[in-house]
Amino acid sequence: MTLPDRAQIVVIGGGIIGCSTAYHLARDHKADVILLEQGQLTSGSTWHAAGLVGQLRSSASITKVLKYSVDLYKRLDQETGLETGWKMSGCLRLATNQDRWTEYRRLATTAQSFGMDMHLLSPEEARAMFPLMQVDDLVGASWLPTDGQASPSDITQSLAKGARMHGAKIFEHVRVTGFDMKDGRILAVKTDRGDIACEKVVNCAGQWARQIGAMAGINVPLQPVKHQYVITEKIDGLSADAPTIRDPDRRTYFKEEVGGLSFGGYEPNPQGWTTGDIPDDFEFQLFDDDYDHFEQHMIQAIARVPALEHVGVKQMINGPESFTPDGNFILGPAPECINMFVGAGFNAFGIASGGGAGWVLAQWVIDGEAPLDLWVVDIRRFADMHRDRQWVNDRTLEAYGKHYAIGFPHVEYESGRPRIVSPLYDRLKAHRAVFGSKLGWERPNWFAPEGMEPQDIPTMGRQNWFDAVGDEHRHVREKVGIFDQSSFAKYEVSGPDALAALSHICANDVTKPVGRLTYTQLLNTRGGIEADLTVARLADDRFYIVTGTGFRTHDLAWIREHIAEGADVRIEDITEAHGTLSLMGPHARDVLEKITSADVSNAAFPFGHVREIDIAGHTVRALRVTYVGELGWELHMPIGATGEIFDALMQTGKPWDIRPVGYRALESLRLEKGYRAWGSDITPNDTPHEAGLGWAVRRNSNTGFVGQQALATITGQPLKKSFAGFVIDDPDAVLVGRETILRNGQPVGYLTSGGYGYTIGKSVGYGYVRNEDGVSNDFLEHGDYELVIAMERFSARIGLKPFIDPANARVKA
Repeated sequence: MTLPDRAQIVVIGGGIIGCSTAYHLARDHKADVILLEQGQLTSGSTWHAAGLVGQLRSSASITKVLKYSVDLYKRLDQETGLETGWKMSGCLRLATNQDRWTEYRRLATTAQSFGMDMHLLSPEEARAMFPLMQVDDLVGASWLPTDGQASPSDITQSLAKGARMHGAKIFEHVRVTGFDMKDGRILAVKTDRGDIACEKVVNCAGQWARQIGAMAGINVPLQPVKHQYVITEKIDGLSADAPTIRDPDRRTYFKEEVGGLSFGGYEPNPQGWTTGDIPDDFEFQLFDDDYDHFEQHMIQAIARVPALEHVGVKQMINGPESFTPDGNFILGPAPECINMFVGAGFNAFGIASGGGAGWVLAQWVIDGEAPLDLWVVDIRRFADMHRDRQWVNDRTLEAYGKHYAIGFPHVEYESGRPRIVSPLYDRLKAHRAVFGSKLGWERPNWFAPEGMEPQDIPTMGRQNWFDAVGDEHRHVREKVGIFDQSSFAKYEVSGPDALAALSHICANDVTKPVGRLTYTQLLNTRGGIEADLTVARLADDRFYIVTGTGFRTHDLAWIREHIAEGADVRIEDITEAHGTLSLMGPHARDVLEKITSADVSNAAFPFGHVREIDIAGHTVRALRVTYVGELGWELHMPIGATGEIFDALMQTGKPWDIRPVGYRALESLRLEKGYRAWGSDITPNDTPHEAGLGWAVRRNSNTGFVGQQALATITGQPLKKSFAGFVIDDPDAVLVGRETILRNGQPVGYLTSGGYGYTIGKSVGYGYVRNEDGVSNDFLEHGDYELVIAMERFSARIGLKPFIDPANARVKA
């Protein structure tokens, strides 16, 4: 078949993700789509995937994506006439210890929050579902009846046929050799059979996605890892509708396959394949069987299912799967190229994700923005550090090894650290800092008192650092503390059209006079919150933007993408050029006025302003702003001056007992004050009005801003969900997020974040209360509330205002 020389969209890769994306582009959007596969459909990693299909994740949006996959697989054969091998066998997850059991109780609560039905079973009930299983070591099991299994190749072929039925063209044995590009945009896809001019490219090339991306200057940080499983001969007594089993404490999984069992696992000593390029001709190939490495799974599998000891092995599968440094897959627009989208790195659950991932990716390609909150899988969560192949390999292998680890809250990765440190790293270490990592930056989570080991000890209950963080929290409320926030992402936007560009992008009014700060959201066309940041006006045509560490790539890309073509605007990422120290607490002004000649009185330096002041002989950009609910300033300085300024602040602040404070205290402080966190409390699924941030949206704008029309459409209509806070008096309650909110005994939502408020002495959580008929203040206030924590109900009280006053921390809870 002759290759067309033009198409609207070219999809690269004929595995399940590429075929699903092409299918949805053609079916839902009537797009002119060409799919290119260098070998045959499914010949990369799809054909040898195990085919387990689970649905529950900690993200409501990703759970929705996986549920969509199941719904699609159930009915796809009716549309195409090709079977998918879908079997809703349900899934048992086994627990052999109390920590795992607590994790499952929390998962069952999350499932309830997301409208799914997960059951908690006794060992005997679990064995009744799978009689061949040994259960003497079990505490219990969870049961999700709507999970199942499918045939990866059959699904892919069915999706491919569906794509063709809706007009997509699929070409096998066509190898992409490069791209014709201009000004960061792909004009044509180059292949060994000719060039194809196109408007957009979707890179679904699986383990080759990194190489395909590199041809366009795009980084796709994934690592192929050798993953093994075996298929046994027929086992007497094994039912054809036996449930799939995940046995994480033994690091293994099982599924029925043609009368036998298919089983494998995730070992703590995984084997990466290569940090170099994958051979183009690696088609329908496997690695040699490695029974020495697989022995650990064999031993554990036999202990769980003793019948396996006497059953022959029909086949061992040892093939590469694409994994990522954080265990989440990769979707979305590449920040380096305006018209390439990526769908790759599915961490061995590409079959479970395939249907839904293709659905949302197709919508993303057409609209230019995600249809849901897909931040946890957004390619823009990565940064330049992820171009380091060895670092990606090391971190990915750690993530693989932890695939079945207990999901303790607050656990940090350990590999590849320290990667980026602020000038204060050694100083803070001397203060007994316990560091965490965010986008490569080492940041102090908490400080260990003398006599206490400076390390996290993971647990499902109160953490070992609970009291130490409480001391830091109270210190900021009562005295003064310093936070090293040098990892903040920082940009300068300048040029004759800078003000007009930012006015179009920002929901709040950034036309304030020079010297003013603006807290604002950046909205999508649905009115959802895509970013949450501060904009300081330094001059008529120059602005300073500060946002969260992890959002550096995402927010910069969003701003760039929404500046009008031809506008005279310059954007510079200056994150590493500036250190940031946040001076917070009721005595912050006492310290600051002793160390600078500038007038920092409230009259001269009000809240929401920016000034240049002198500290220790250096010019410092001071922003009067707070994220803890106390008097404070963010001090931005040349990175080389950070250590000297920190030392001067610590010396000057001695009379007020100044001390460094960590991020976990920051979290508890912001929870008490009700400050929202982007990515959890506020997301692209939430509008400012639903989030209680309508005050940060300008009204009657003549210039218009992105999302304004969507907000205007819903203005005056009853809100269907509304952000609210909750406190629990019970001292044993531990909130971590995703707990179900009950109003008058009925589920109305779930917590988006949770923690402990040391000033009020209670657990604090936030979430959205939902009601299709409208959520008014009267509806919120006149209800009896409970929070479901690990399937136990706790009485709760709702709060529509901060639980403390900002100035004097007076308890209101």
